[in-house]
Amino acid sequence: MAMYRKLGKKSDQRMALLRNQVTQLIYHGKIETTEARAKEVRKIAEHLITLAIKEKDNFDEITVNAKVAKKDMNGKRVKAVVNGKRVTEYDTVEKKIKKDKPSRLHARRQMLKVLYPVVEIPEDAAGKKAGTKKVDLVAKLFDEYGVKYKSREGGYTRIIKIGERRGDGAMKVILELV
Repeated sequence: MAMYRKLGKKSDQRMALLRNQVTQLIYHGKIETTEARAKEVRKIAEHLITLAIKEKDNFDEITVNAKVAKKDMNGKRVKAVVNGKRVTEYDTVEKKIKKDKPSRLHARRQMLKVLYPVVEIPEDAAGKKAGTKKVDLVAKLFDEYGVKYKSREGGYTRIIKIGERRGDGAMKVILELV
């Protein structure tokens, strides 16, 4: 018996396909794909969620002093003239940040090896860079899914068969997080 399905693709194409589908599963919560692909994606996604559960509370909160630019009513930076140059004025603010312990940092890097970066684009600004924001899927795994599935011992996904694909008769399924 093989260790994994080849899915009719070369290894680099297969890994790109699986990474993309795992990323979309974590981001959206469910995807529609073929049965063979869903079974491979399930393995990877459940491993990532297991890592998130194990390391969800493994960090230290520390307080740091950060410089933040002063802003006026319109949201623009406040400038001051110093030695003939216009310079932005800054305030010092205390912020609490999470500092990963070594095992959580390792888990974060293992997740980043699999997940692609996701950028949200607002509907009204389609095709423009302004208003886009990056989604931190690793933080979503730790903060949302790690807490949600902490009492489960595996089985974080479900496969629902929805019928055969029209072109080639492959079984289509919906793979979703429970």
